[in-house]
Amino acid sequence: MKLTATAPCRVDVAGGTLDIWPLYLYHPGSVTVNFAITRYASCVLETRADGKIILRSKDLAGVETFESLDALKAARQYRLPLLAHLIRFFSPRAGFELSTDSEAPAGAGIAGSSTLIIAIVSVLNRLTGAGHRPEQLRQISQNIEAQIIRVPTGAQDYYPAMYGGVGAVTLGVAGIGREPIPVDLADFNERIVLAYTGAPRQSGINNWEVMKAHINGNRRVHRNFDGIAAIARAMRSALEKSDWNEAGRLLRQEWDHRRKNIPSISTPLIDRLVRVTRRAGAMGAKVCGAGGGGCVFFLVERGAKQRVAALIEREGAGVLPVEVAPRGVRVRVL
Repeated sequence: MKLTATAPCRVDVAGGTLDIWPLYLYHPGSVTVNFAITRYASCVLETRADGKIILRSKDLAGVETFESLDALKAARQYRLPLLAHLIRFFSPRAGFELSTDSEAPAGAGIAGSSTLIIAIVSVLNRLTGAGHRPEQLRQISQNIEAQIIRVPTGAQDYYPAMYGGVGAVTLGVAGIGREPIPVDLADFNERIVLAYTGAPRQSGINNWEVMKAHINGNRRVHRNFDGIAAIARAMRSALEKSDWNEAGRLLRQEWDHRRKNIPSISTPLIDRLVRVTRRAGAMGAKVCGAGGGGCVFFLVERGAKQRVAALIEREGAGVLPVEVAPRGVRVRVL
């Protein structure tokens, strides 16, 4: 038996970090706005006649082998912990080989690991017949990723991978959900530029540091997240109305608030890119994910995409050709 899964990465537009429990409980009406992109994580699982488990990661150039599921569970350390922890949870009894790959560059901030988890759990859910519904798979994925990275994780990264398109992740006392935002994708695709500035100099501590400050009662951080929550609600409305001027203004506001929370979210290169692209038609920009490097999303005027991309490359960053991925994870049985 052979199964494959492919899931899209994401760009977060507004309201990030609020999706980490319990931050959104302190800001009523919290929402995170994001969209899936045509950069994918994928996996291939092929069952074996014996009980051996072989794990391969193409993008990490890693291989790990276990004689059985019991041997995997008994291991104290893993070369590929993400894969191993997911297998521990689903506990498939048959032997198999699992190969994974990701098109997300190192430290890009476009949820490469979360997207890969969605691809893997979708395959393991099908293989084992566990029957978990999408929201259960989101919870499983989020909780296992937190076990691996050992800090709280947000909910937003898993939804674009599951559903694709442009969406609003709603966050409140009653729980978490996802609602699609109707956007003319042909129009939106002409307004998207995604730059890659290189891997962050510091590992992803920014969200964790901000969260600790918030929980510890830092009033400045709390007020800042009130502002971010309001921006995200307004961003959702602007996208629903295709009000691109307002979306650009809100994106600039979002970035200003992010930089106030943690100045290290930016770098001299990112600051320069944001500054010089404004003259070429960039309406707003912000770092993806925790920042300190990685990807920067630019919302540009229609017709300005090539000019902005050329300026970014001239300044020494790369441009990732992406569009909105209209569909989420796809599982095939071959």
